[in-house]
Amino acid sequence: MTDTTWDPSKPILEIDHLSISFFTRLREIPAVMDFSCTVMAGEAMGLVGESGCGKSTVALAVMRDLGKNGRITGGSIKFKGRNLTTMNDEELRHIRGSEIAMIYQEPMASLNPAMKIGAQLAEVPMIHSGMSKAEAWKLARQIVADVRLPDPDRIINAYPHQLSGGQQQRIVIAMALMAKPALLILDEPTTALDVTVEAGIVDLVKDLGEKYGTSMLFISHNLGLVMDVCDRICVMYSGEAVETGAVKEVFDVMRHPYTQALFRSIPLPGADKNARPLISIPGNFPLPHERPPGCNFGPRCDYFQQGRCDAGDIPMDPVPGGDRHETRCLRWTEIDWAAPPARRAVKTKAPIGKVVLKMEDLKKYYSVSTGAFGGGMTKVVKANETLSFEARQGETLAIVGESGCGKSTFAKVLMGLETATSGSIMLFDENVQSTPIQKRNTDVVSSVQMVFQNPFDTLNPSMTVGRQIIRALEIFKYGNSDEDRRNRMLELLDLVKLPRAFADRMPRQLSGGQKQRVGIARAFAGGAKVVVADEPVSALDVSVQAAVTDLLMDIQRENGTTLLFISHDLSIVRYLSDRVMVMYLGHVVEMGTTDQVFQPPYHPYTEALLSAVPIADTKVERKRIVLEGDIPSAMNPPPGCPFQTRCRWKSKVPGNRCETEMPGVRTLAGGHQIKCHLSTEVLQQMEPVIKVAAE
Repeated sequence: MTDTTWDPSKPILEIDHLSISFFTRLREIPAVMDFSCTVMAGEAMGLVGESGCGKSTVALAVMRDLGKNGRITGGSIKFKGRNLTTMNDEELRHIRGSEIAMIYQEPMASLNPAMKIGAQLAEVPMIHSGMSKAEAWKLARQIVADVRLPDPDRIINAYPHQLSGGQQQRIVIAMALMAKPALLILDEPTTALDVTVEAGIVDLVKDLGEKYGTSMLFISHNLGLVMDVCDRICVMYSGEAVETGAVKEVFDVMRHPYTQALFRSIPLPGADKNARPLISIPGNFPLPHERPPGCNFGPRCDYFQQGRCDAGDIPMDPVPGGDRHETRCLRWTEIDWAAPPARRAVKTKAPIGKVVLKMEDLKKYYSVSTGAFGGGMTKVVKANETLSFEARQGETLAIVGESGCGKSTFAKVLMGLETATSGSIMLFDENVQSTPIQKRNTDVVSSVQMVFQNPFDTLNPSMTVGRQIIRALEIFKYGNSDEDRRNRMLELLDLVKLPRAFADRMPRQLSGGQKQRVGIARAFAGGAKVVVADEPVSALDVSVQAAVTDLLMDIQRENGTTLLFISHDLSIVRYLSDRVMVMYLGHVVEMGTTDQVFQPPYHPYTEALLSAVPIADTKVERKRIVLEGDIPSAMNPPPGCPFQTRCRWKSKVPGNRCETEMPGVRTLAGGHQIKCHLSTEVLQQMEPVIKVAAE
C-alpha cells in the first residue's frame, strides 16, 4: 500500500517535538524529550550519541514498537505526511516491513535458524504484495546477488548457521530491501563485524540507497561511519537532539560543546598519547530520572554558566548561513570555537626496558571431529602458525586482525588457559609454553593478567566491587591481614580513578566504563607486569574509551607494565601502540613500529585493513580497498600464502608462487617484517592509504 497523495519534495519522515517515556512501578522514566528531526526523500540521516541517549528509542518509536511500558507522551511522527502516532494496528501492518524496514545490530535476532535463507526472503513479498512463490524465490535470488554475496544459488538454499556474521548481515539487509521500502532504519548494523566486512557493508548500503532511492535513518556511535554513509547528522545527548545539520558542516563548524567534546575524545590522525593525548569528557552521563535543570550537558560542559545555563529549558537555535544547522546551546555565539583545548597535559614517554616476554615458533592446533556426535573424520584447526615475537617492559604491542585470525587463541595460550602445540613462551626467563594455569605458581599467574572485552561478563553480580578486588588480593597472597588487603583495594580504586565509596557498590550500580575500570583494578591487584587487554574498549562509548585508554597509559607509565593490546580498531591502535603485529589466519603477516606499519610499504592485508577504517575527519582522504570474500576457514586454509584468495596484488608476483608457496618473513629497513612474495621494487611503489589534506 503506497501513499499516492504524498509530494516527494516534502519530508519523508518528520519527527516533531517527540517525547517518549517508559513507565515502571516506581516512576515514569523520560527517555526522549522534545526531539525533532526531518529526513527528506533519498536522504541518509545519521543519529549519533552515546549509549542511553535515546537513539534506538527514537527508531523503535518510528516503528511503533516501544513494548508494553513505552509510550509516546508528546509530539508527532509523520511518514509521508501521515501521522504514525495515531494509526491503528491494521494501518501500521501495511506500512511496517513494506514501506518502513528496520535492520538490527545482531543479524541472528532477525533470522529464523530453522528456515532456509531463500524461504525467509521470499516470505516478505509473498506477505506484503501477494507475490507468487516462484516469483518471490526469483526476486530473492536477484537481491542476494544485489547484496554481493557469492554463489546466490548456494546461499538461498543454506541455513543461517552456515553463513558468517558478515554474510548474515547482508541477508538481513536483503530481507529489508525485498519490499523496496521508502525508509530504511539501520540500528548499529556493523558493530559486531570486522572493519573489512564493515567497509563492504557500508559501500553496499550506500549503493543500494542510491539504486532504490531509499531514505535512511542510520544509528551509530561511530562518527567516521556516519561520515561515510550519511548526508546529514543529528547528535543526541541524554534524550535530546543537541546539534543537527549537514555532516560536513557539523564536523567542521560544530556549534555545540558536546559535539566538540566528542571529537576531542576520538583518536583522529595526529593524536599522540604523549604529545597530544585525547581529552575525555569529565563526569558521567546523567540517568534519565536524574537529569540536571536547564542544559542536560551543563554539569560536564567547559562553558557552563550558573544561573543561565541551568535556568530553564533550552530550545534549538538556528545557526545562520548553515544548511538547516541548529544547536541547543545558549552560549554558542559567545564561544571561541577555534581556541585550542586548555586541559591537554603533555605526558612523558614511558621508557622501554628489557625483554619480558618472548615467543618463538609458537603453534597451536586443535583437533576437531567432523561427525555430529564425535564420530567421523578428525580435522586439524591451525589457530596459530609459527608465531614469533618479543615484548619489552613498558611497551604497548598491538595485535590486530579480523575475527578468526588467532588473536584470542594466542592470548589464551599466554595466560595458560590453553597449552601450545609446540614452540616456546619465555616469560621472565621461564618457559611456560606447556604449563597450564593450574600448575603455574602464584607469582607467574599474578604477573600476567587479562582485561576482557565485556566488563559485564567478568564481574560477579552478587559481590561488591571492593570484595571482588580483595578476593583477587587473597588469591595472590597479598599482605598479612585483612586491613592490608582493604587498604590496597582502596589504593587500586584510586589507581583506576574511581571514588573509594564504590567499594561498597554492586556491579549493577556501575556504568560500562566504571565496570571496565574495576576489571583493570583487579588485573593490577597482583602487581601485573604483563597485561593482555582483549578489545578492552570496544564495548564502551567514545568518551569513556578515551578515559579508559588514558588510564591504561597512566598505569603503564607508573608501573612499567607491558601491554599486549588486542584490537580490530586501528584508530585506537595507532594512538596507543609502540609496535604493531598484524595477524591473518594464524600467521603474523606484518610486524614493526606503529609508524612503519601505518606507512607504506604495507603487507597487502594491512593496506586493506587501514583503508577500511572509518575516520571522522573531513580533511582525511582514504583510498578505498574493499576485500572480496571472508577469511578462509582455519580448518581448510588455502594453499600457498594464506591471504592469496583476497589479495589485489597477486598478479604482481610472477608465476603462481602465491598459490603454491608459503612466503617467508622478510626484514625491511629498521627491522620492519613482512611475510609476502612481492618484490622490494613493488613494495616501494605502494602509496599511502590515508592522506591528510593540506589546510
